[in-house]
Amino acid sequence: MMNKDEKYPHLSQPDISKRIKKYSISELRALCAEIRAFLIESLADSGGHLASNLGAVELTVALEYCFDTYRDRLIFDVGHQCYTHKLLTGRFSDFSKIRHAGGPSGFPKPQESPSDAFVSGHGSASLSAAVGLARAFRLRGGPQPKCIAFIGDGAMSGGMITEALNDAGAEKLPVIIVLNDNGMSIGRTVGSFSSMLTKMRVNPEYRNAKKTYHSLMETLPNGGTLDTVLTRLKNSIKFTLIPSSYFEGLGFKYVGPVDGHDLGELIWLFTSLKSYDKPVVVHAVTKKGRGWKASERSPERFHAVEGYRTDTGECLSSGGVSLSHVFGEKLCALAQKHREITAITAAMRKGAGLDEFARCFPNRYFDVGIAEEHAVTMCAGLAAGGMRPFCAIYSTFLQRSFDQIMHDVGIMRLPVVFCIDRAGFVAGDGETHQGLYDVGMLSLVPGMKVYMPSNGAELCTVLDAVYADPSGPAAVRYPRGAGAKFSGNTAGKDLVRLREGSGITLVTAGRLIDNVLAAAKILESRGISASVIKLNRILPVPAEEIDRLSTGSILVCEELAESGSVFSHLSAALPRRKVYGQNAGNRYFSHDSVDGLMSACGLDASGIAARAAEICRGN
Repeated sequence: MMNKDEKYPHLSQPDISKRIKKYSISELRALCAEIRAFLIESLADSGGHLASNLGAVELTVALEYCFDTYRDRLIFDVGHQCYTHKLLTGRFSDFSKIRHAGGPSGFPKPQESPSDAFVSGHGSASLSAAVGLARAFRLRGGPQPKCIAFIGDGAMSGGMITEALNDAGAEKLPVIIVLNDNGMSIGRTVGSFSSMLTKMRVNPEYRNAKKTYHSLMETLPNGGTLDTVLTRLKNSIKFTLIPSSYFEGLGFKYVGPVDGHDLGELIWLFTSLKSYDKPVVVHAVTKKGRGWKASERSPERFHAVEGYRTDTGECLSSGGVSLSHVFGEKLCALAQKHREITAITAAMRKGAGLDEFARCFPNRYFDVGIAEEHAVTMCAGLAAGGMRPFCAIYSTFLQRSFDQIMHDVGIMRLPVVFCIDRAGFVAGDGETHQGLYDVGMLSLVPGMKVYMPSNGAELCTVLDAVYADPSGPAAVRYPRGAGAKFSGNTAGKDLVRLREGSGITLVTAGRLIDNVLAAAKILESRGISASVIKLNRILPVPAEEIDRLSTGSILVCEELAESGSVFSHLSAALPRRKVYGQNAGNRYFSHDSVDGLMSACGLDASGIAARAAEICRGN
């Protein structure tokens, strides 16, 4: 049986990004096939973002061939399409551990390699970063590296992109936008920008010009030189005919659409742009999931996977009904009864559990694309107009819309419900995706109520409660996956004491209840009697009730950053009580499993028990 180096002879070479500059087109095509085969095999075990990376192989190889990513700045938007880049810049040997502790990040990370220009886990930000880098190089003088923003077409729906296009075009900054147009973000791309790109792709004049080119090629002898000349002629015809007023109106040269899987065409194009000193957009049409039938048929299903079988294409999961699915089913049930309920998401229909809602209530479902700020203020408008919007956005993406939550929702105390998926630790994705910071943000919004159910039954109860209370905004936080094993439903109250004890009181919320109850048993075996208080509403913090129900010192255990946490509020509200916190602190967390991240913060059962015992000894 061949080892990895023998099976993937191109990828196993050191410094492959430098070596490929001497490759022929046929050798580059062989490299692309090798990359696809390796990604399909490797991600089956490790999990990760498959479909988006399979579709970006030729584009990335062509960019690495034409530019020096250790000097030129290649900024991915969003970063999960960077796997080919990582394989070509020294991370092949460790790639089997991608997104796992000790392995490469699933996103660009400058600490890993100087070829990673910028951390990029959120969409629509790459061009702003490229504009800043281009300005920095201009101000510093000397050789001017190229700044390239590699943008998925879904990210073009974000407002930051329009702001950056306006700025870069007005200043004539020599940035290159590579628009990877596969018609999708995670799901099918939505909005008028997507419609414009579709018109560009299917323009009949372009299609006729392409047919004429191929007919002409078939009548002439084969030859590399002749093919190059005709390819350039074809491009000239194409670029002249395709409408490009949007980008050119903003000061960009528009080039495209080009075949994002045609290495020869891409290399000729990128080589010609190396000396171009004005902003340019290269519109490349690609197929998400290209190279494997399973991912080509279901690119959304294979966008991000925990693992799969390469022989059948069956996706693997950790088991259990996800809280996202529970949320979607419950919202459908509520919407069936209440016609004013609407669902809003920002390009996360499937991930947020809204597939069924979109099918059953298409007129009350709104996917605004990667535009969280717009989503929130639109929800404010819906609420002001008498509707009841439920805004489903992942924790890490909701933080992009803080101004809109504070100003447009909060001031008018509008009954917008923020359904915050992926709250708490998130496995695999690392610093850019941890859902630890939204509570600190929301705690600044006067009148905001924040709930943390532990399981599916409690989530349903809380959704009933927030619908029944139109007095102001509310947020419901729940993690990725199935939630806690705790089987009770205590969500009818703001808090409940699950266990009485005299030595110390453990306060917690959400899925962490499992670890806290286990910690209480460990303490009991050590002769320490611990009370356990479970919060269902964490903001405003029910400080008086906690004070009344607790005995001894109070240890607040929470899967949150410390700033704005329950601990920070409770310690301020009860200055005469000894209140301690066990939380994620104020820091960023690299990629690891949820259990590994919990353990690192002392939030596993043994860590909580150890901290509680230490507090009791100190008393």
